[in-house]
Amino acid sequence: MAADWEWDDTLFSGTATYYRRGRLPYAPGLMDVLAEVLKLDGRGRLIDVGCGPGILALTLAHLFSEIVGLDPDSGMIAEATHEATERGVTGKAQWVQARAEDLPAGLGTFTVAIFAQSFHWMDRDLVAATTRNMLQPGGALVHISDLKAEPRTVDALPYPAVPYAAIEELVRHYLGPVRRAGRGVLPQGTPGGEAAVLARAGFAGPQRHVVPGGQALERTGDDVVAGVFSMSFSAPHLFGTRRDEFGADLRRLLREVSPADRFSERQPSTEVFIWWNDPAGPAPAPAT
Repeated sequence: MAADWEWDDTLFSGTATYYRRGRLPYAPGLMDVLAEVLKLDGRGRLIDVGCGPGILALTLAHLFSEIVGLDPDSGMIAEATHEATERGVTGKAQWVQARAEDLPAGLGTFTVAIFAQSFHWMDRDLVAATTRNMLQPGGALVHISDLKAEPRTVDALPYPAVPYAAIEELVRHYLGPVRRAGRGVLPQGTPGGEAAVLARAGFAGPQRHVVPGGQALERTGDDVVAGVFSMSFSAPHLFGTRRDEFGADLRRLLREVSPADRFSERQPSTEVFIWWNDPAGPAPAPAT
């Protein structure tokens, strides 16, 4: 992470209620890929580190005997708890409000640890080493993100594209030219180089999989607004007393692009890196 930025608890403050509606889903074949590669069969334990509102952990819940979601934001934990109740999986789900740096936090050992677009917010060397110690022999750390720099045109789709460049310009108009992140800023963005971090921690790998996207998505103006307010760099609290003014300008921009209030988008592909804590690869899940 940038030397002049420190994590604070406002990073995703107020975003949880927008997250599920606003964020684009992972590619639809992700669950099948993970089940096959990790040999998931309804046993074993999953920890989702930086779980947000539990979207991925709950999607994978039927492949494990127990899921644990960990996130520092109370709103995210509340949303995950509510959704687990709605899905009837409260008996196998545990939600913990804590930072990844607080691990192991007495949570025991796991078959799989997942970091879905969250690892870059953490003290990565510390968290990687701790996570490896929490994995059972043959366990896996799974790093998941959208496939970066993938062209996703809306050619032949029925509605205009989401005007991301114009939205980013509007955010900069309100919040300044440097990307915001909680109370601080990230002039250089978030760090990369996960491979070096995980290799230093002693993981073997990675095994890379790309789950193809490209499926046509239809989004409303409300969906797009939710997506903007779900981001750390445009979280609702950052706008202060001008939040409603920004929201009005954002909706005006969207109406100018699509008077019908409909936008077309293509599903991003999902990139998966699997790292083993044992060079031999996956071990069978323990009986429960």
